[in-house]
Amino acid sequence: MGPIVLIILLITLVGLGVFGTLPNVDELLNPKNNLATIVYSGDMKILGKYYRENRVNVNFQQLDKDLVSALIATEDARFYEHSGVDAKALARTIMLGGGRGGGSTLTQQLAKMMFPRKKLSKPELLIRKVKEWIIATRLEKLYTKEEILSLYLNKFDFLNLAVGIKSAAQIYFNQTQDSLRIEQAAMLIGMAKNPSVFNPIRRPDTTLLRRNVVMSQMVKYGFLTQQKYDSLRTLPLGLSFRPENHNDGLATYFREYVRDNYLDNWCKKHINPETGKPYNIYEDGLKIYTTVDSRMQQYAEEAVYEHMQDLQKLFSKECLNKRNAPFAWNVSQKEIDDIMDASIKRSDRYRELKGDGLSHDEIIKTFHKPSPMRVYSLRGDIDTILTPYDSIRYYKSFLQTGFMAMEPQTGYVKAWVGGINHKHFQYDHVKVSKRQVGSTFKPFVYALAIQEGKSPCYQVPNVKTCITTETGVDWCPNNSDGPNDKNAGKMITLKKALANSINYITVWVMKQYGPHAVVSLVRRLGITADIPEVPSICLGTADISVFEMVAANSTFANKGTYIEPTFIARIEDKNGKVLEEFIPKSDEVFSEEKAYAMIQLMRGVVDGGTGTRLRSRYKLYNQIAGKTGTTQRNADGWFMGITPELVAGAWVGGEDRSIHFNSMVEGQGATMALPIWAKFFNKVYADKNLNVFQGDFPRPKNMDPNLDMDCSKFDGDVQPDNTENDNPFDNL
Repeated sequence: MGPIVLIILLITLVGLGVFGTLPNVDELLNPKNNLATIVYSGDMKILGKYYRENRVNVNFQQLDKDLVSALIATEDARFYEHSGVDAKALARTIMLGGGRGGGSTLTQQLAKMMFPRKKLSKPELLIRKVKEWIIATRLEKLYTKEEILSLYLNKFDFLNLAVGIKSAAQIYFNQTQDSLRIEQAAMLIGMAKNPSVFNPIRRPDTTLLRRNVVMSQMVKYGFLTQQKYDSLRTLPLGLSFRPENHNDGLATYFREYVRDNYLDNWCKKHINPETGKPYNIYEDGLKIYTTVDSRMQQYAEEAVYEHMQDLQKLFSKECLNKRNAPFAWNVSQKEIDDIMDASIKRSDRYRELKGDGLSHDEIIKTFHKPSPMRVYSLRGDIDTILTPYDSIRYYKSFLQTGFMAMEPQTGYVKAWVGGINHKHFQYDHVKVSKRQVGSTFKPFVYALAIQEGKSPCYQVPNVKTCITTETGVDWCPNNSDGPNDKNAGKMITLKKALANSINYITVWVMKQYGPHAVVSLVRRLGITADIPEVPSICLGTADISVFEMVAANSTFANKGTYIEPTFIARIEDKNGKVLEEFIPKSDEVFSEEKAYAMIQLMRGVVDGGTGTRLRSRYKLYNQIAGKTGTTQRNADGWFMGITPELVAGAWVGGEDRSIHFNSMVEGQGATMALPIWAKFFNKVYADKNLNVFQGDFPRPKNMDPNLDMDCSKFDGDVQPDNTENDNPFDNL
């Protein structure tokens, strides 16, 4: 029996399934691809992806023509002439013993990628090769040539978490796959021969030679002129390598919050009709359209970085003289030991060693053994040798932050920065973290007075007020200035009292309406945090997130209507079918007139109170309402700022409350948090393409003429009590 007859017989037997089943038509028409879920910003920029394989499919029309030309010229010049198996090339390969010229077509290579080989013996490899011939011919019947090319480029793994041509173009050149230059397209196609050998990151010189071979093939088959080739072959690779992972790119904290705390639950409740199983964010190619604006997000991250660099230098300088650094001077050794012990037990290292069966004492010993490690610093990651115990203490020396901005009329979250560096500090300080809010809580107390008919100019005596608690104890807090209060005993308007954060007046308001009324109000403002109904909450003893504080303050800018913050606009499947659209809940808490009165009351903070550095230092002269906040011992610094078009809030503090500045000058909210807000808004206002204007708060048409807004005639004799003009950054 001749060789040709044997080959025909073998093909027939393989086709009949004698040597194992072949993929059926459905499997060929619906190849299993793990598609990345893409997270888009509100302005249609890709914020990031969730994936098992970083693949996003594109169709033939979305491919750069030079990509297609390079692929055909290099891998399968007779692609449009064969039907899956190139008989001429195959015969040449057999005759030459495989020494020159490959017989494998692009369609065969696609078959190999779609149905990967396992480790095989030589006879098994021959059978497998025949199967690939049959699969290739079937693919040619089911797909057009253009579809096969796009399937190939979508399936190929270009390494470095770049699966498919769309990801590869983005990661290696920061380009879309339809706008690559010829030399860029040639480099990517050159990787198809063997991506491990022609890896541009590990072997750039070898990859450059391969790229030029691809372009010479393009010349050979008429896709490129010799003159053009001669000019291109001298160019460097010109990489703009941007590896994608959850620690890189914009909105890292936001993306991780959306994944861990939202999408996982959403997927469990929604069934993918193609699989009959819940959607999988790592495989099903969902498209998540968020409300975050990529430009505002960039400005927010820049503002955080710029300010926290300066603030951290200031804090590190102070720590040099602290006996217990980074802990405050008045923290006992036992308190430090308890904090460190709790941190050790929360660490991955402790949990892993515990899982290995080590006792607590044995584990603790390992935490005191020096070892090489890479740690975060203001200058970038550095290699050093530390004990795990010392590394935990070292990381505690960094101040943390949370910042969020939202559009009050829509509830759309526009920017979200949950910390200083997601790679090293992954705890989110926007939504997950809750910290004591200090005086930023006071506007909610004053809102009760406004709601009950008081005007911003209503006068109250600045004298100590006591409230008898349920236990029968009198609670009589002092003003922060104590005996140095220049305005003690004077009549002061609510506006001036809030502007200067005077405790006596806040306690007086609380006494009029009671803790229950305050808690009931803040619940309607969307705050779900645990708030005990005790008088001290009026001074901000409750722990609340930045997320809820920004949303609550947005109610004043939204004419009295609370609107739930929204960070996802809609979710689509891989084909663009809308699976769900999200409409925020809302609740009318105040009338438009009362909300406007609150805005005017809070404007006093910026115009003549603890937030005046927005004017003097940051040159923001538009209408701004706001409130600073500083908690006991300067553990937390806050600033909430309201404009007609955007509301934003910032928190800054240590990981533990015992880590803080010694002095109020450095530790107050106006120093720690307000600069982030100011820097962000200066950047936003400078970008005219955002169309965010420095406008005025709209005055209601039916405003009560008897509701006083101009309090200057009442507060003329009251001395401003603002110590927040000292600039601790001057000495850096």
